[in-house]
Amino acid sequence: MAEKDKKYAAQNRKARHDYFVEEVYEAGIVLSGTEVKSIRAGTVNMKDSYCYIEEGELFVTGIHISPYEKGNIFNLDPLRDRKLLMHKKEILKLFMKIGKEGYTLVPLSMYFSGKNVKVEVGVCKGKKLWDKRETEALKAEKRDIERFERERYK
Repeated sequence: MAEKDKKYAAQNRKARHDYFVEEVYEAGIVLSGTEVKSIRAGTVNMKDSYCYIEEGELFVTGIHISPYEKGNIFNLDPLRDRKLLMHKKEILKLFMKIGKEGYTLVPLSMYFSGKNVKVEVGVCKGKKLWDKRETEALKAEKRDIERFERERYK
């Protein structure tokens, strides 16, 4: 799918800060109607979310989808675990990858693909403190170079 066709509803920026993202997979998510309306309104928080595999199925926990204000009795628990939809072979492949020491599954973003809500799931390895410092230093250096280039060519 082309990058421009995606309409992002939420991104997990903390995940890219805390983990090295090795691979990215796309998964569907099982939602109710009021949750989809709430996602369209942009009331999603993915900050401390993660994925796990249980009995051959992939689930995500920790995604907070605020209750839809006009949803009344149809609103569900905002922090409930939600099932992710992937092919069985892909789930088995993910299970083998997270079996390695230090790897985990983290949802990176939630977006609309047409009328469907999709979740990007990353196979991630945790960063150590010095890795985070190194990443921040590289970002700052890149920012300074771009700032210098803009000032130079004014």
